[in-house]
This record gives sequence, structure tokens and C-alpha cells, in this order.
Amino acid sequence: MEAIGDILVLPFYGQGHLFPCMELCKKLTSFNFKVTLIIPSHLSSSIPPHLRHHSLIQVVEISATSTPPLPHKAIELPALPPKQKGGHGFMHGPFSHHHQQLGQGMDIFLSERCDGTGLARPICAVVDVMMSWSKEIFLKYDIPFISFFTSGACAAAMEFAAWKSHADEMKPGEIRILPGLPESMALSYSDVKRNRHGPGHHSGGGPNRQNEPSGPPGGVEDGPPKPGQKPRWLDEVEGSIALLINTCHDLEGPFIDYVANQIETPIWGVGPLLPETYWISTSSILRDHEVRSNRQSNFTEEEVMQWLNSKPRGSVIYVSFGSEVGPSLVEYAQLADALEASNHPFIWVIQAGSGRPGPPPGLFGDGQQEEGYYPHGLDERIGNKGLIIKGWAPQLLILSHPSTGGFLSHCGLNSTMEAIGRGVPILAWPIRGDQFHDAKLVANYLKMGHMILLGDDPGEMVKKDDIVQGIDKMMKDEGVHKQAMALRSIFQSGYPDSSMCSLKSFIQLISK
Repeated sequence: MEAIGDILVLPFYGQGHLFPCMELCKKLTSFNFKVTLIIPSHLSSSIPPHLRHHSLIQVVEISATSTPPLPHKAIELPALPPKQKGGHGFMHGPFSHHHQQLGQGMDIFLSERCDGTGLARPICAVVDVMMSWSKEIFLKYDIPFISFFTSGACAAAMEFAAWKSHADEMKPGEIRILPGLPESMALSYSDVKRNRHGPGHHSGGGPNRQNEPSGPPGGVEDGPPKPGQKPRWLDEVEGSIALLINTCHDLEGPFIDYVANQIETPIWGVGPLLPETYWISTSSILRDHEVRSNRQSNFTEEEVMQWLNSKPRGSVIYVSFGSEVGPSLVEYAQLADALEASNHPFIWVIQAGSGRPGPPPGLFGDGQQEEGYYPHGLDERIGNKGLIIKGWAPQLLILSHPSTGGFLSHCGLNSTMEAIGRGVPILAWPIRGDQFHDAKLVANYLKMGHMILLGDDPGEMVKKDDIVQGIDKMMKDEGVHKQAMALRSIFQSGYPDSSMCSLKSFIQLISK
């Protein structure tokens, strides 16, 4: 059967953005659409063979690091006025050169594709909101674009509601209910201060890394909008014919509905966009090598499995901050002391460059990786109590293993959804951006976890005792464990029906 049409998909550079975009590509092909995934060439190794061999998926690699000659018809990406810095896909700071190079390559590709090749014109482009600068290029070729949030609906709704309720005017000790949103998500004064500055407002790792991605909605150069300011995502989605969000109505219904009621653009939750094996094996242990291969680590997947098999059911705390964010060097040392002092066995994943300022190692394919934090001597002192993984960890395996009883996480959306689908409670340690809202979603609305408690001072560092107390509270709380298992049932039948209905509605829109 001939494909109905071609959809372009453009992800942001980070792995947390690429993975859901790849899964979205596969979902779209199930409706007999051809999909072209446009990536910077340094992400080539992240594309699994099964995606490259898919009959309806084409992967187009464009250099975002070299300087090709400017073609005669290349678009000149417009400079943004000062007020819009940080919005529209961040055409400033460390991303500007990479965006310019990628934009020139995209312009060449679309020029050849749309002008005289005989190929059908793409019917639309699905664009990560952190790449919204590219909409000028798609509009040049009359290609309608759809804004795609790889984050959830909660952060977008909370930013909008905080703006409308003038959260910047809150006083110390005040609690402000946000009209249209669940009362459990009411803003406190400490929320406003912490969201404005981030915890541990100092140099070093995640808490105050400048000029790097915090995840949509929000910005890069200046961090997320301060509470009470207009959300940047409103400008970033301007001109979109629809909004797609990597979440489902079953988990974030009130937040999807809230955003839908505030804007005139159609909005659909089409997630969680997780590997197909995740949905097929909802009651068994997952093996990551089947979906995420070619990753470097000091432990094999089989060694991790054997270690987990040796631990009692629900006893292990899993600690991972993902590939793009993390605490500061000082806070990593506090975390090491806390895990050593804790009575619980643990798996701790430490990424290259952990605790260092600046964009994550390899984000732009530069290959230069500054040495990050590592707890030298800890593995000898703890023996078999802990497993310290340097590099990549088989997260799907760990979260689906019955020995895992809790997840200390920054609350990035992909990891949060993977934990929810396996009934693993979360101890939230948000670093910045949408993670603060997702942490509150986990602890206050979904009630399947806790947050590491901090004082009202936004400059306060997370300390050993905060972590030890948080781990102990989460691991002993039968209520959050029961609630986590109840939420797991949402995913027991596979990819959510609500998300499939949303995908069908989206397909109807672009097929008109």
C-alpha cells in the first residue's frame, strides 16, 4: 500500500528529546504515513538499526557543527528582538552557531525536496518546541508545522496559570490556588522563589547551569520564565496548527484541558512515547539492549541483572539524573555520603561530566568530555551494598525489576513515565525548568512519591541529611507504594487508549 503522505519530524539535540521523537515517528507510520526524521549528524549513533531499516522512515542527517557554503536560496534566520531572547528556539548563546548550521542544511534539503524533485511536498512538520526557530524555514516552503512538547502538560499549564494569577506578587507564607487547576498544585511562596532561582543557586552542576537546555516549556539562556511572567512557550508555538504533548489524559487530564481552554490551537496528549517493548512487556523485566544499544558502561546488562537478583524485593533505591542535568559537584559529594549512610542497597548512575557547568558532554557531538564527579573509594567501602555505574545504565531493566523499590530522580518526563509504568515510587530532586512542576505533580497530585525537602532559601544546597531522610521516608511509605502500583495499572493494557484517540484526531486534522 502506498504511503498517504510525508511528515517531517525535527527533534532537539538531547537524548531526552530524540527518544520520544523516534517513537512518534513509529506511531505515525502505523497510520501509513511516511516520516522523515531530521537530525544533526552527530546524533547518528543514537539511531537504532530497526529505525533505519523501517520501510516508512527516512533519517536525514545534517551537519550542525561544520560551516558549509551558504547556498544562494538559503534562508537568513531572523534576529530576535531583545525581549524575545531565550524564546523561539533559543537563537542566542551556545546554540546559535549549531542552529544556524542546521538551519542552512535544512534549507538546502527542503529546497531540493520541494523544488523539482518530483517528490510529493511534505504535508506538515512536527517540531520540538526547543527548535521553534526552524518554523521560519518550514513556512518559507509553505509546510504547516506542529509544536511538539517532549515535556508534559503540567509545566505548560502551571506556567500559564502562574502568569495569569500574578504569582510574582506573592508574599512570604502565602499559598495561592491557581484557578482551573487541581488545588493540590497550589503555589507556595517557596515554590515561586525556588522556581525563580533553582535550588543551590551557585556555580557547578545542574542547579544553576547557564546556557543549556532545561527542557520545554521554558528557556535556555535565562532559564525558565520567572513566576508571573508570560510563558515563553506561547511565542514558541505561535503559528502552529496543533500542539502535541508527550503525555496522556489518564495522568495529566486536568492540565491538558487547562491549556486547551486557554489557547485556540488544538492540543493532544499522544504519550507516553516509550519503546514498543515497554508496552508489550508490562508485566515482565525489560531488556534495554533490545531498544537502546551501543551504550558505554562499566557494567554489562547481565551483571546489573545478577546484582538485582541478589537483593530482596522492593529494597533497592535507583539513583539517576539522566544525561543532561544533575546536581553540583558539592551536592554529588553529599549524595555519596547519604547513600553510604543509608540502610538501603542502591544503584547509582554517574554520567560523564557530572557536576560540571555547561552543556552536557557530547550534546553537539564535540567529543570533548570534561571529567566529572566520581566517588572514589566509595565502591570499596560499600562492597555489594551498592552498584556504581559509570556511563549508561539499563534503566528499563532496573525499573522493571522487582527488587527496585524507589527512584531518586530529577523528574525528567521520560524517566518519570518509565517509573510510573512500572509502579516505582519517586523521590524527586528537581534541578530546574519543568522538573519542578513535574516533581510537584508526582508528590502532590499523583501522590506516588515525595520531594527532597528544602528550606525557603532558594540558595540552599541539598545536604546529606535531606537525602537520607527523603530515601527513608519514601522507602517506608506504604501509601506511595500502593498508589504507584495503582497508577501502573493505567499502562497494563499497553499504549493508553486516550493517546491513541488523540493520535487519530491529529491524523484527521493533517489529512484534510
